Amino acid sequence: MRIASLSPFGLGYRKPHHYLEMLRVFWENRDNLGYAWNVLNHGVCDGCSLGPRGLKDDTLPGTHLCLTRLRLLRLNTMPAASEEVFRDVAALEKLDGRKLRNLGRLPYPMLRLRGEQGFRRVSWDEALDRSAAALRGTSPQRLAFFTTSRGLTNEVYYVAQKLARMLGTNHIDNAARLCHAASSTALKATLGIGASTVSYKDWLQCKFIALLGSNLANNQPVSLKYLYVAKKNGARIAVVNPYREPALERYWIPSIAKSALFGTRLMDDYFPVRVGGDVAFLNGALKYLIEWNALDRQFIRDHTSGWAELDRTLEDQRWPDLEAQAGVPRTEMERFAKIYAGAPSAIFIWSMGLTQHKHGVDNVKAVVNLALARGMLGKPSCGVVPIRGHSGVQGGGECGSVPDAFPGNLPVNPENARQFADWWGAPVPDWKGMHCGTMLEAAAEGSLDFFYVVGGNFIETMPDPGRMREALARVPYRVHQDILLNQSMLPDSGEWTLLLPGQTRYEQEGGGTQTSTERRIRFSPEIKGRHIGEAKAEWRILAEVGLRALDGPAQSAMNFTSTDQIRSEMDRVMPLYRGIAQLKAEGQSFQYGGERLLEGGICQNLPEGRARFSALSLPDLNANGDCFLLCTRRGAQFNSIVFRDHDALTGGRRDEVFMCTEDAARLGLAAGAPVVLESELGQMRARVRLDLVQPGTLQAFWPEANVLVARSYDPVSGEPDYNARVKVRRDGV
Repeated sequence: MRIASLSPFGLGYRKPHHYLEMLRVFWENRDNLGYAWNVLNHGVCDGCSLGPRGLKDDTLPGTHLCLTRLRLLRLNTMPAASEEVFRDVAALEKLDGRKLRNLGRLPYPMLRLRGEQGFRRVSWDEALDRSAAALRGTSPQRLAFFTTSRGLTNEVYYVAQKLARMLGTNHIDNAARLCHAASSTALKATLGIGASTVSYKDWLQCKFIALLGSNLANNQPVSLKYLYVAKKNGARIAVVNPYREPALERYWIPSIAKSALFGTRLMDDYFPVRVGGDVAFLNGALKYLIEWNALDRQFIRDHTSGWAELDRTLEDQRWPDLEAQAGVPRTEMERFAKIYAGAPSAIFIWSMGLTQHKHGVDNVKAVVNLALARGMLGKPSCGVVPIRGHSGVQGGGECGSVPDAFPGNLPVNPENARQFADWWGAPVPDWKGMHCGTMLEAAAEGSLDFFYVVGGNFIETMPDPGRMREALARVPYRVHQDILLNQSMLPDSGEWTLLLPGQTRYEQEGGGTQTSTERRIRFSPEIKGRHIGEAKAEWRILAEVGLRALDGPAQSAMNFTSTDQIRSEMDRVMPLYRGIAQLKAEGQSFQYGGERLLEGGICQNLPEGRARFSALSLPDLNANGDCFLLCTRRGAQFNSIVFRDHDALTGGRRDEVFMCTEDAARLGLAAGAPVVLESELGQMRARVRLDLVQPGTLQAFWPEANVLVARSYDPVSGEPDYNARVKVRRDGV
């Protein structure tokens, strides 16, 4: 199989200039190159959730280093911000997110009282005492915590959720709510566990790999090495996506000489599904499998439930309706089904193109239906992969930083609350808390009095940024624990706003652990030689707040003195993470559940060990009149922290809207034409970029396009819908 291009170094193609980018990173970090080198060599990656250790991983030999990690490097080497910059919030509000971050690290605790011009430096004692006093005076129902994915370790997530629960609330959430909450919810309902069922090594021998709503080149570049090997071993790769991502068609992998020179052909088949049309497309493919009897009937009979209801539902779905929703003719669904039917093994990989919809849970369930129909679970090179984009999010929920589950994925209910109360020696609330969208709605309505935000930036990451700004301003007491300034810190609060300076995972005393997409829990050591002002380990800040805000047994429960102690407790109360107490040194790791989950097709966490099929009706995707369906795309950015004006993978710029030639001609628009996009929420100015998107659909960069996206959430998972119905007009008309 030929997988190379005949174009040396990608001449004539849209692609990153890896080596030039590396030189730029070298120059950017020139003031701290020694520490930067130690981070790259010894730390567990703080980029995506593939989780390489240093420059290695456990899947393939050789060096593993991507531009995402290199671009994040400056967060770990930049100096402290000047104390002066915090004194004038009006001046800070004129800066965009990138300029705020480039001011430098948060060096000291900072306080801003209501109505004051800016922040002033305070001692840790004052900051902690203020926080504790406000917490003691706040009802647990009016108190909320949020933890980001920005390089946090499992230990931080665990201490944060324990503090919330010792204070009497389950209002705690993490950044996975914005990306893969739909995946976790759907997988727990259908398979009993919200994680990838396979290891990365399973990719290497798999014969059919489906990428749905995911651009690995942008979000998980190292994974392209796995696809490179899979292709050499005979894999066929199909892409289901509204946009024909150039980097999934062909990519130049810099650490593989042949690929760096000639490029690698990745995509074998492309299926241009309409925005939001995944359920229809996948249901159509399943109808063909049923028609051909290309099913694993024994697996369905022995290891699943719900097949009969799904079969009846699909029988009632008409092809014209499926074609209209999917945005492709039934022959495309037939073609996908035929490829899948002939594959001896299959892995389905998806990301936010599937999850960030009001029907995101159903999208994921549709993928699971396809996998179950042919028994593609619990055996080598077969499974499902909700591939995580950020390094902390897999562990965040598993360590209990969610409103509906305690550590170890144990549901919040009276029985489990009593169990944790026994383990921790203090009462634990037994009611389900609010997810972050509900927290922000409560804040906007004046029903939230204290908001403790560890690293979050709601104004840039949530839909309807104007509403988010108003919501934050209505909270009397806000604590922002972070390493950098961001826009969500700037709205004036009801009483006061505190900024607490945290350390990066590499500075964290005692090191810490991170859980990767393949469920590998890996130790990342403290890397000596770096200290910013009075910044503290994030887990220690949370523990010290608890020691001052609580008393009696609850106070004793927060008396953590080391990450070793935290991991010992996690080991004791989290069977899922049994073995974490033994992780103490660089290179140590283990994979919970083993190389793959659901061995033999048995779902241990579901009744009778049976996986569940889902009978899925078609969602309502109808646009109004001449509206387009716009989806927000990720590119040239990472975790609302690292931004580039230009996306080398597509050639697009952040002020452009992607439109197909057919739609542009209908509207009389040429490439580069200035336009205004209008939704029910607001408007955005952009320039037309002609590209390979589905007719009737548009794509624009996140977070700029969030001004068009109204607040709408998946009713089951609470994940925001990052799509909008918009009208397009020429600017000035």
